[in-house]
Amino acid sequence: MPVRHARVPVWFVLPALGLYVFVVLLPSVQGAGLAFTDWDGLNPARHFVGLGNFRQMWDDPAARGALRQTLIIAVAITVLQNALGLALALGVHSRIKSRFVLRVLLFAPAVMTPVVTAALWKYMLAPDGALNGLLGAVGLDSWRQNWLGEANLALASVIGVIVWQFAGYSMVIFLAGLQSIPAEIQEAAAVDGAGAWQRFRRVVLPLLAPATTINLMLSIIGGLKLFDQVWVMTAGGPGDSTQTLSTLMYKNAFQFNEYGYSVAIAIVLTAFVAVISSGQYGLLRRQERAAR
Repeated sequence: MPVRHARVPVWFVLPALGLYVFVVLLPSVQGAGLAFTDWDGLNPARHFVGLGNFRQMWDDPAARGALRQTLIIAVAITVLQNALGLALALGVHSRIKSRFVLRVLLFAPAVMTPVVTAALWKYMLAPDGALNGLLGAVGLDSWRQNWLGEANLALASVIGVIVWQFAGYSMVIFLAGLQSIPAEIQEAAAVDGAGAWQRFRRVVLPLLAPATTINLMLSIIGGLKLFDQVWVMTAGGPGDSTQTLSTLMYKNAFQFNEYGYSVAIAIVLTAFVAVISSGQYGLLRRQERAAR
Protein backbone atom coordinates (compact mmCIF):
# COMPACT_ATOMS: atom_id res chain seq x y z
CA MET A 1 0.00 0.00 0.00
CA PRO A 2 1.32 3.47 -0.77
CA VAL A 3 2.50 5.39 2.25
CA ARG A 4 0.46 8.50 2.97
CA HIS A 5 2.38 11.44 4.34
CA ALA A 6 0.43 13.52 6.81
CA ARG A 7 0.16 17.17 5.87
CA VAL A 8 1.26 19.52 8.64
CA PRO A 9 -1.07 22.50 9.05
CA VAL A 10 0.60 25.76 8.13
CA TRP A 11 -0.46 27.39 11.37
CA PHE A 12 1.85 24.98 13.24
CA VAL A 13 4.77 26.85 11.69
CA LEU A 14 3.45 30.35 12.22
CA PRO A 15 4.67 30.86 15.85
CA ALA A 16 8.24 29.90 15.01
CA LEU A 17 8.13 31.85 11.74
CA GLY A 18 6.80 34.93 13.49
CA LEU A 19 9.51 34.73 16.14
CA TYR A 20 12.18 34.36 13.43
CA VAL A 21 10.86 37.39 11.54
CA PHE A 22 10.70 39.48 14.71
CA VAL A 23 14.09 38.46 16.14
CA VAL A 24 16.18 38.00 12.97
CA LEU A 25 14.71 39.41 9.78
CA LEU A 26 13.36 42.76 10.97
CA PRO A 27 16.52 43.76 12.91
CA SER A 28 18.65 42.67 9.96
CA VAL A 29 16.68 44.75 7.47
CA GLN A 30 16.61 47.76 9.80
CA GLY A 31 20.33 47.42 10.43
CA ALA A 32 21.09 47.12 6.72
CA GLY A 33 19.29 50.41 6.17
CA LEU A 34 21.96 52.16 8.23
CA ALA A 35 24.47 51.48 5.46
CA PHE A 36 22.80 54.26 3.48
CA THR A 37 23.12 56.84 6.27
CA ASP A 38 25.90 58.73 8.01
CA TRP A 39 24.84 57.64 11.53
CA ASP A 40 27.65 57.78 14.09
CA GLY A 41 25.99 55.44 16.59
CA LEU A 42 25.43 58.18 19.19
CA ASN A 43 23.59 61.08 17.62
CA PRO A 44 19.90 60.25 17.08
CA ALA A 45 19.99 62.31 13.89
CA ARG A 46 20.98 60.47 10.74
CA HIS A 47 21.11 61.61 7.13
CA PHE A 48 20.59 59.61 3.98
CA VAL A 49 23.79 59.40 1.91
CA GLY A 50 22.74 56.86 -0.69
CA LEU A 51 25.65 54.75 -1.90
CA GLY A 52 28.19 57.09 -0.35
CA ASN A 53 29.45 54.55 2.18
CA PHE A 54 29.94 51.93 -0.52
CA ARG A 55 31.85 54.42 -2.69
CA GLN A 56 33.98 55.29 0.35
CA MET A 57 34.77 51.62 0.80
CA TRP A 58 35.78 51.33 -2.86
CA ASP A 59 38.12 54.33 -2.53
CA ASP A 60 39.50 53.36 0.90
CA PRO A 61 43.00 51.78 0.70
CA ALA A 62 42.43 50.19 4.13
CA ALA A 63 39.28 48.46 2.87
CA ARG A 64 41.03 47.16 -0.24
CA GLY A 65 43.90 45.89 1.90
CA ALA A 66 41.47 44.26 4.33
CA LEU A 67 39.76 42.50 1.42
CA ARG A 68 43.12 41.24 0.18
CA GLN A 69 44.14 39.95 3.61
CA THR A 70 40.72 38.33 4.07
CA LEU A 71 41.12 36.41 0.81
CA ILE A 72 44.67 35.35 1.67
CA ILE A 73 43.60 34.07 5.08
CA ALA A 74 40.58 32.23 3.69
CA VAL A 75 42.53 30.51 0.90
CA ALA A 76 45.49 29.62 3.13
CA ILE A 77 43.28 28.21 5.89
CA THR A 78 41.21 26.21 3.41
CA VAL A 79 44.26 24.61 1.79
CA LEU A 80 46.50 24.08 4.82
CA GLN A 81 43.85 23.10 7.35
CA ASN A 82 42.25 20.51 5.11
CA ALA A 83 45.54 19.09 3.85
CA LEU A 84 46.79 18.70 7.41
CA GLY A 85 43.41 17.40 8.60
CA LEU A 86 43.38 14.74 5.88
CA ALA A 87 46.94 13.69 6.71
CA LEU A 88 46.06 13.39 10.41
CA ALA A 89 42.89 11.45 9.61
CA LEU A 90 44.85 8.96 7.51
CA GLY A 91 47.36 8.60 10.35
CA VAL A 92 44.86 7.94 13.13
CA HIS A 93 42.78 5.72 10.85
CA SER A 94 45.61 3.20 10.81
CA ARG A 95 46.00 0.39 13.33
CA ILE A 96 48.56 2.08 15.59
CA LYS A 97 47.90 1.34 19.26
CA SER A 98 47.75 4.97 20.33
CA ARG A 99 45.25 6.04 17.65
CA PHE A 100 42.40 6.70 20.10
CA VAL A 101 44.55 8.83 22.39
CA LEU A 102 45.92 10.72 19.39
CA ARG A 103 42.42 11.44 18.13
CA VAL A 104 41.52 13.06 21.44
CA LEU A 105 44.74 15.07 21.67
CA LEU A 106 44.58 16.29 18.08
CA PHE A 107 40.94 17.31 18.38
CA ALA A 108 41.35 19.00 21.78
CA PRO A 109 42.45 22.44 20.44
CA ALA A 110 39.26 22.70 18.37
CA VAL A 111 37.06 22.71 21.49
CA MET A 112 38.97 25.59 23.07
CA THR A 113 37.53 29.09 22.82
CA PRO A 114 39.23 30.95 19.92
CA VAL A 115 39.82 33.98 22.15
CA VAL A 116 41.62 31.88 24.77
CA THR A 117 43.68 30.10 22.13
CA ALA A 118 44.66 33.38 20.49
CA ALA A 119 45.62 34.92 23.84
CA LEU A 120 47.86 31.96 24.68
CA TRP A 121 49.58 32.07 21.32
CA LYS A 122 49.96 35.83 21.55
CA TYR A 123 52.15 35.39 24.62
CA MET A 124 53.99 32.41 23.18
CA LEU A 125 54.83 34.37 20.00
CA ALA A 126 55.94 37.49 21.87
CA PRO A 127 59.60 38.56 21.48
CA ASP A 128 60.36 37.12 24.94
CA GLY A 129 57.76 34.35 24.62
CA ALA A 130 57.99 30.59 24.76
CA LEU A 131 58.74 30.04 21.07
CA ASN A 132 61.73 32.38 20.97
CA GLY A 133 62.87 31.01 24.33
CA LEU A 134 62.77 27.47 22.93
CA LEU A 135 64.68 28.49 19.81
CA GLY A 136 67.32 30.16 21.94
CA ALA A 137 67.59 27.13 24.24
CA VAL A 138 68.41 24.80 21.33
CA GLY A 139 70.95 27.17 19.79
CA LEU A 140 68.77 28.61 17.02
CA ASP A 141 69.05 32.26 18.04
CA SER A 142 69.08 33.35 14.40
CA TRP A 143 65.53 32.00 14.06
CA ARG A 144 64.16 34.18 16.84
CA GLN A 145 61.67 36.67 15.42
CA ASN A 146 59.12 39.25 16.45
CA TRP A 147 56.42 36.97 15.08
CA LEU A 148 53.46 39.31 15.57
CA GLY A 149 55.33 42.60 15.33
CA GLU A 150 56.67 42.35 11.78
CA ALA A 151 54.36 42.86 8.84
CA ASN A 152 55.84 40.03 6.78
CA LEU A 153 55.43 37.50 9.61
CA ALA A 154 52.25 38.53 11.44
CA LEU A 155 49.78 37.29 8.82
CA ALA A 156 51.56 33.94 8.48
CA SER A 157 51.63 33.58 12.28
CA VAL A 158 47.89 34.19 12.56
CA ILE A 159 47.20 31.66 9.80
CA GLY A 160 49.46 29.13 11.52
CA VAL A 161 47.59 29.47 14.81
CA ILE A 162 44.20 29.00 13.15
CA VAL A 163 45.39 25.94 11.23
CA TRP A 164 46.88 24.50 14.43
CA GLN A 165 43.59 24.93 16.28
CA PHE A 166 41.15 23.63 13.67
CA ALA A 167 43.12 20.97 11.79
CA GLY A 168 41.80 18.46 14.33
CA TYR A 169 38.25 19.54 13.49
CA SER A 170 38.84 18.77 9.81
CA MET A 171 40.52 15.53 10.86
CA VAL A 172 37.37 14.31 12.63
CA ILE A 173 35.19 14.94 9.56
CA PHE A 174 37.67 13.21 7.24
CA LEU A 175 37.98 10.35 9.74
CA ALA A 176 34.21 9.84 9.67
CA GLY A 177 34.40 9.70 5.90
CA LEU A 178 37.24 7.18 5.97
CA GLN A 179 35.39 4.94 8.40
CA SER A 180 32.34 4.91 6.11
CA ILE A 181 34.36 3.47 3.19
CA PRO A 182 33.82 -0.31 3.03
CA ALA A 183 37.06 -2.25 3.48
CA GLU A 184 36.00 -4.62 0.70
CA ILE A 185 36.41 -1.88 -1.92
CA GLN A 186 40.04 -1.24 -1.01
CA GLU A 187 40.71 -4.97 -0.74
CA ALA A 188 39.29 -5.50 -4.22
CA ALA A 189 41.48 -2.70 -5.58
CA ALA A 190 44.53 -4.27 -3.91
CA VAL A 191 43.69 -7.64 -5.46
CA ASP A 192 43.52 -5.95 -8.85
CA GLY A 193 47.10 -4.75 -8.34
CA ALA A 194 46.52 -1.16 -7.22
CA GLY A 195 49.24 0.21 -4.99
CA ALA A 196 48.73 2.33 -1.88
CA TRP A 197 48.89 5.63 -3.79
CA GLN A 198 46.57 4.38 -6.53
CA ARG A 199 44.04 3.15 -3.97
CA PHE A 200 44.16 6.49 -2.19
CA ARG A 201 43.80 8.50 -5.40
CA ARG A 202 41.31 6.33 -7.27
CA VAL A 203 39.24 4.87 -4.43
CA VAL A 204 39.57 6.80 -1.17
CA LEU A 205 39.56 10.40 -2.44
CA PRO A 206 36.42 10.04 -4.62
CA LEU A 207 34.55 8.40 -1.74
CA LEU A 208 35.67 11.22 0.59
CA ALA A 209 33.91 13.79 -1.59
CA PRO A 210 31.05 14.48 0.90
CA ALA A 211 33.50 14.97 3.78
CA THR A 212 35.67 17.16 1.57
CA THR A 213 32.68 19.32 0.66
CA ILE A 214 31.78 19.86 4.31
CA ASN A 215 35.36 20.68 5.32
CA LEU A 216 35.96 23.09 2.47
CA MET A 217 32.69 24.91 3.08
CA LEU A 218 33.33 25.30 6.81
CA SER A 219 36.93 26.45 6.36
CA ILE A 220 36.24 28.96 3.58
CA ILE A 221 33.29 30.53 5.42
CA GLY A 222 35.23 30.60 8.69
CA GLY A 223 38.24 32.18 6.97
CA LEU A 224 36.20 34.89 5.27
CA LYS A 225 34.48 36.03 8.47
CA LEU A 226 37.47 35.53 10.78
CA PHE A 227 37.64 38.03 13.65
CA ASP A 228 38.44 36.63 17.11
CA GLN A 229 41.97 35.36 16.55
CA VAL A 230 43.06 38.34 14.46
CA TRP A 231 41.70 40.88 16.92
CA VAL A 232 43.21 39.25 20.00
CA MET A 233 46.62 38.54 18.47
CA THR A 234 47.28 41.64 16.36
CA ALA A 235 44.15 43.88 16.30
CA GLY A 236 44.80 44.17 12.55
CA GLY A 237 48.41 45.28 12.94
CA PRO A 238 51.24 45.91 12.65
CA GLY A 239 49.98 48.72 10.47
CA ASP A 240 47.20 47.11 8.47
CA SER A 241 49.12 43.94 7.57
CA THR A 242 46.60 41.60 9.22
CA GLN A 243 43.51 43.76 8.85
CA THR A 244 40.44 41.82 7.70
CA LEU A 245 36.99 43.01 6.72
CA SER A 246 35.68 41.91 10.13
CA THR A 247 38.29 43.83 12.11
CA LEU A 248 37.92 46.87 9.86
CA MET A 249 34.16 46.79 10.42
CA TYR A 250 34.66 46.58 14.20
CA LYS A 251 37.14 49.47 14.26
CA ASN A 252 34.94 51.77 12.21
CA ALA A 253 31.90 51.00 14.35
CA PHE A 254 33.32 51.08 17.88
CA GLN A 255 36.50 53.17 17.60
CA PHE A 256 35.71 55.73 14.89
CA ASN A 257 31.91 55.86 15.38
CA GLU A 258 31.25 55.40 11.67
CA TYR A 259 28.34 53.00 12.02
CA GLY A 260 26.93 53.61 8.58
CA TYR A 261 30.27 52.83 6.95
CA SER A 262 30.78 49.75 9.12
CA VAL A 263 27.33 48.41 8.19
CA ALA A 264 28.21 48.91 4.52
CA ILE A 265 31.35 46.80 5.09
CA ALA A 266 29.21 44.16 6.81
CA ILE A 267 26.83 44.00 3.84
CA VAL A 268 29.72 43.63 1.40
CA LEU A 269 31.26 40.91 3.57
CA THR A 270 27.93 39.06 3.79
CA ALA A 271 27.45 39.19 0.03
CA PHE A 272 31.05 38.12 -0.47
CA VAL A 273 30.64 35.08 1.79
CA ALA A 274 27.32 34.14 0.17
CA VAL A 275 28.65 34.32 -3.39
CA ILE A 276 31.90 32.47 -2.75
CA SER A 277 30.38 29.77 -0.54
CA SER A 278 27.47 29.19 -2.96
CA GLY A 279 29.82 28.94 -5.94
CA GLN A 280 32.14 26.60 -4.09
CA TYR A 281 29.25 24.44 -2.91
CA GLY A 282 27.86 24.12 -6.42
CA LEU A 283 31.26 23.14 -7.81
CA LEU A 284 31.89 20.58 -5.08
CA ARG A 285 28.44 19.05 -5.47
CA ARG A 286 29.02 18.60 -9.20
CA GLN A 287 32.32 16.90 -8.44
CA GLU A 288 30.56 14.63 -5.93
CA ARG A 289 28.01 13.56 -8.53
CA ALA A 290 30.76 12.98 -11.09
CA ALA A 291 32.65 10.76 -8.62
CA ARG A 292 29.66 8.46 -8.02
